Amino acid sequence: MGKALNANFSLDELIDGIPGLMMTGGAAEICGLSCDSRQTVAGDLFFALPGVNCDGEAYVTAAIAAGAVAVVLSRQPKIDYKVPVVVAANIRQVMAHVAQRFYGDPSADMLVIGVTGTNGKTTTSYLLESILQQAGYRPAIFGTVDYRYAETKIPATHTTPESISLLEYIAEFRSAGADALVLEVSSHALEQHRVDGVHFDVAIFTNLTPEHLDYHADMDSYFASKARLFDLAPARGGVINLDDSYGVWLKEQHPEARSFSRLQKADIGLESIVADAAGLQAQLTIGEHRLAFSSPMVGEFNQSNILAAAAAAHCASIAPEDIVAGISNAPQVPGRLERVANNRQVLALVDYAHSSDALHQVLSALAGIAAGRRITLVGCGGDRDPNKRPLMAATAVRSSDLAILTSDNPRSEDPLEILEQMRAGALEAGAELNCAQALSGEAGFVIIAERRAAIEFAASLARAGDLLLVAGKGHEDYQILGNQKIHFDDREELRRAFACDVVREGGQL
Repeated sequence: MGKALNANFSLDELIDGIPGLMMTGGAAEICGLSCDSRQTVAGDLFFALPGVNCDGEAYVTAAIAAGAVAVVLSRQPKIDYKVPVVVAANIRQVMAHVAQRFYGDPSADMLVIGVTGTNGKTTTSYLLESILQQAGYRPAIFGTVDYRYAETKIPATHTTPESISLLEYIAEFRSAGADALVLEVSSHALEQHRVDGVHFDVAIFTNLTPEHLDYHADMDSYFASKARLFDLAPARGGVINLDDSYGVWLKEQHPEARSFSRLQKADIGLESIVADAAGLQAQLTIGEHRLAFSSPMVGEFNQSNILAAAAAAHCASIAPEDIVAGISNAPQVPGRLERVANNRQVLALVDYAHSSDALHQVLSALAGIAAGRRITLVGCGGDRDPNKRPLMAATAVRSSDLAILTSDNPRSEDPLEILEQMRAGALEAGAELNCAQALSGEAGFVIIAERRAAIEFAASLARAGDLLLVAGKGHEDYQILGNQKIHFDDREELRRAFACDVVREGGQL
């Protein structure tokens, strides 16, 4: 994947002291690390990662042909690869520690804050970026939207990249001047040891709701993966949301952690709350401090995100005045209740909510905002947990005057089959309409399979004072159809639809 910033290493140096390894085949000088044979170059140490659908060992020959001078396997090889072979019982954990050594332990002298939880990670990371900048830090950010520092922005392939990529990026950002790091940490990353080579100062737990259950066996397994961030012993402590039942459980396991809450007494809280369509005004309570702030963010869940960022900053010894200034000056978070301007006085919002709980939270937050007709457009991704599809559709129908069900990223699945699963949940919550009924103002749901047509139809319905939420894709600027990735941005489509004032016929399933 990459090359160390300062020097090459012998294979012996890279694996020295790591327990449980077996090595055969002699010495090698390592110039880089890789876990993808397509990106392997001469001098690389190649990690043959086991996978769900394929085994990395199937690509060892290709990696060696590309120039790999040594390989790490999860079991004894069946053939002689003619290069040094290291066998590791936990290959991903070993990869993280080797990458940490290869890239010079880049996070060791940085302030590092990790954020985990089902919802809120991205917004919390943007808030922390603003707070850290206010306090004089130069933060790098890794998350669902991108990996960025200063003018460098790398589109995110995963919420948390593989350890090789992660530590290389951290090393490069540190070399460019970064002295702090905010890292969204997914359950996959924790389960797969991607962050084992990172020194965390502060760990944040936002919440836990059903998600990724196509990967995790059940909610307890999902929680155990998230909780592992706290097992990595953050140097300055953890912060936990007491308004979440799993947060209460986690606090029992880590009583030393600081707490935050909107609803009960905690180490960090809010008072004198005034929330409306313009945003939030409140007082942040940190010990004896009472500090007023304002934010354009709407919704109770964003109040929790603000508290999470404030609590983490407090753990990192940032002055309360810098915390509230950073919150007040934080920019719009891409695709998180992002407002789309229009000349029709419609409150048009694009959000990343792609689970039933996330959608429920967003719609509940918007319920407190005065509006005329409430229109929600939503789809469900293919090759993901199918159990959430009827739940998401039912949530949209129950919380809206009109729900428009459409495609998201169908991937390898038939989008009409996904919509049929959504339709089953929608029918339990409301009436199915045709487009003429929807145009006349009747309540219920319609199905328009093509997302662009669905957005155009939604925009054509919206009038002054209405609230239109386009949910599911948020910041994403693509749509995955089969094995093709095409450009598609809900924000662009919504702006275009409002500008053109298009009224387009929509077909039903």
